Amino acid sequence: MYTSIAAYKFAPLHGLTELREQLRATCAQCDLKGTILLSPEGINLFIAGTKQRIDVLLAELRSIVGLEDLAYKESESEEMPFRRMLVKLKKEIIAFGVEGIAPRGKTSTRLSAHTLKQWIDEGKPLTLLDTRNDYEIRMGTFKNALAIGVSHFRDFPEATRKLPEALKNETVVMFCTGGIRCEKAGPFMEREGYSHIYQLDGGILKYFEECGSAHYDGDCFVFDRRVCVDPQLHETGAELCFNCQLPLTPSEQADPRYVVGESCPYCHTSS
Repeated sequence: MYTSIAAYKFAPLHGLTELREQLRATCAQCDLKGTILLSPEGINLFIAGTKQRIDVLLAELRSIVGLEDLAYKESESEEMPFRRMLVKLKKEIIAFGVEGIAPRGKTSTRLSAHTLKQWIDEGKPLTLLDTRNDYEIRMGTFKNALAIGVSHFRDFPEATRKLPEALKNETVVMFCTGGIRCEKAGPFMEREGYSHIYQLDGGILKYFEECGSAHYDGDCFVFDRRVCVDPQLHETGAELCFNCQLPLTPSEQADPRYVVGESCPYCHTSS
């Protein structure tokens, strides 16, 4: 059984080249696979391995100044969900490209999973804003959620300018897979004039962990070989199309136009 963790932390990091080599060595020694992104603004990681060896990496990360309280979300799978181990240096740990947005200094108000469920249970007037990419949203989202309508997070700023003007004075709860995109999306929307912005703390994965499937339809796309996890955080039967990289449900894979290694119903062309 493999343990997968997802974690991020906005904190000023220094000596990144040396840190990259240090983490590469630890991950190799512990036979871990996945991706670690390092930047001056912090760390973002998706790692899998045995629980004992994951704990070794976590202890090392928490020994770094600024990462002492690094939190993570955990799930399990029978197969290794990653093919290789990468430690990369980046300008941003989540690409946004907007100057002046610095989550370690300013984020939107965090909303816990239990509080969001309570608000929905009570019928509190709010808009659930899905900040993820369209191909992720098609696999599942909260009931009645509003999709931002982007194919890449860098398109988020322009997409917000197409939202109904009335939303600026309404309660908006934004969410994403693990929470990191909302760390930048929230402050940006506040800068654009939105008055009541909340971000789902820990994202969909934390919500699944604490509240299961309540008010959620479908699965959650994840960026590894599992493709999607269900509200019990178990791997589903979803697959990626080899050609267009669109995630496909089991029923879509049953379509005769789905050919492993070639095409799916959405990119198939008749000869």
